[in-house]
Amino acid sequence: MITKEMSITDIVYQHPEVVPVFAEYGMACIGCMAARFENLGQGAEVHGIDPDLLVADLNAAAIDYDQKAE
Repeated sequence: MITKEMSITDIVYQHPEVVPVFAEYGMACIGCMAARFENLGQGAEVHGIDPDLLVADLNAAAIDYDQKAE
């Protein structure tokens, strides 16, 4: 489960399938140096994004991916 407290880098490493969700939100987190030390909640707020909505969408994408893989 993805949480606001997780680092963006850890999220992308553990769930590469959610990269398109970051792109939909306009967050180019993959190449951003801040992604290494910023948690998801901080990154969302810097971009003016509701962190709870982003977490929900990221988890939905991860769950959808897992269900398709089964």
